[in-house]
Amino acid sequence: MNNIRRENNLNTVKSSLRGDLGGLVFLLLFFCTLPLSSKNLSFNGQLSGWGNYNYDNELPLWFGGRYIPELQWKDSLKNNKLFDLEASANIYGSFGFNPFDTIHAEGNIKPYRVWVRYSSNQYEIRLGLQKIDFGSANMLRPLMWFDRIDPRDPLQLTDGVWGLLGRYYWMNNANAWLWVLYGNKDPKTWETGETSQKIPEFGGRYQHPIPKGEAALSYHFREVDMPSMGFSDHIAENRIGLDAKWDITIGLWFEAAWFHKNKNVGEYTNQEMLTIGADYTFGIGNGLNVILENLLFSYDEKPFASSNIYSFTALSLSYPIGMSDNISAIVYYDWKNKNFYNTLNWKHDFKYFSTYVMPFWNPVNYAMPQVNTEGQNLFAGKGIQIMLVYNH
Repeated sequence: MNNIRRENNLNTVKSSLRGDLGGLVFLLLFFCTLPLSSKNLSFNGQLSGWGNYNYDNELPLWFGGRYIPELQWKDSLKNNKLFDLEASANIYGSFGFNPFDTIHAEGNIKPYRVWVRYSSNQYEIRLGLQKIDFGSANMLRPLMWFDRIDPRDPLQLTDGVWGLLGRYYWMNNANAWLWVLYGNKDPKTWETGETSQKIPEFGGRYQHPIPKGEAALSYHFREVDMPSMGFSDHIAENRIGLDAKWDITIGLWFEAAWFHKNKNVGEYTNQEMLTIGADYTFGIGNGLNVILENLLFSYDEKPFASSNIYSFTALSLSYPIGMSDNISAIVYYDWKNKNFYNTLNWKHDFKYFSTYVMPFWNPVNYAMPQVNTEGQNLFAGKGIQIMLVYNH
């Protein structure tokens, strides 16, 4: 009747408990150097728990929890200067089971954000483990170079990257970014090959106002290792991104990126992506917000050859029922494989916490490019997830 595979041995237990030891040591030392007696110190956090039932999963029942404690400190300096820092950890665990058959447990403790920043009204310099994201698109994002945010995730969680980021803001709202990244071994979204651990990555972005909107040009360089494909030398990769957004009667935008490797690695030598999108809030009841995007993605030995083309369309609907309730839906369509990905989300805010009820109906063979999973992909198939979130 379904694709659930059961273990032969009753009560088989599998576990995967891991931790980022080096990162945890760094985080502990970082906490210890904070001036804990300062009146500018604040502590907050987010506690979440969830249960998931997936009809098509090998282990249909999953339960888990996460705690993200966050410590912040800031000090105002002369001439509107500010020095601040943030340290937070991602502590989570989950277990799945097939009743009376198999249990699987996994968890992790790792740094989530660890950075220091020096800033003024027009510039900032930030060093450490941080989130870097930019671009005009909402759901299908060619410029999702350094994060893995899934728009269906109520918590919008993503691992950060280690690096140095500088930003400068002009009075006409133009801004420039420069970054240097180092020590990020896990593949980021859209990447093929492993980032070299010996050579830093670097890049930048310039954004400028245009009539009725803004436009930006982005660039990134990294050295790639591809030993699995028989390449022993580093391979240089250059990325160029272009995006723009206009606020007219409706919101309109596009976002494009080109990845090029300077050595022939077959069909992975070039990658091209283009997203076009629009949004509008209809005056129905409390206001129905609609977002529509379409992504074209191709890769080939020659640039812009378009031999291997994939296309995804995304539709987002959001409607506030009242002060405490919101219902939303996101639907993706994979034109090549002719598959729909469907997620519904009902959010209710209580006095001290929020609840999310999320039924989903997705293909078992999951092909979405930006899934942010830690361990199991629990949304491949049909099921429902219920989440409780408490912020303090």
